[in-house]
Amino acid sequence: MATHGSRNGATGGSRPTLLALDLPQFSRLSWELGARLLDDDATCHSKWERTGSTWRLSIFRVETNTAVVRVQTPVGRERFYTIAELDLEAVIPELEAAAHWQRV
Repeated sequence: MATHGSRNGATGGSRPTLLALDLPQFSRLSWELGARLLDDDATCHSKWERTGSTWRLSIFRVETNTAVVRVQTPVGRERFYTIAELDLEAVIPELEAAAHWQRV
């Protein structure tokens, strides 16, 4: 009988270590929901690229008080996270100061 590893450590409040940002309040979205939210006329706030790699991060405003962060891996996979607008205001300066992320 085959067994499957627990996904509890990789879901919920954990964030990819790649981000190296302090995201106080965020939730991971399923790919289907994240893609659908961005298809519904989401406004792109900013796009970022990790220096020395092809990782990308895009921030979209989807509602008045909510944004979606899309992380794209080098092979094209996407992960989606929601973040409150107030928390986003704290994250942007952190991204701008990070040596490994550059705004594009």
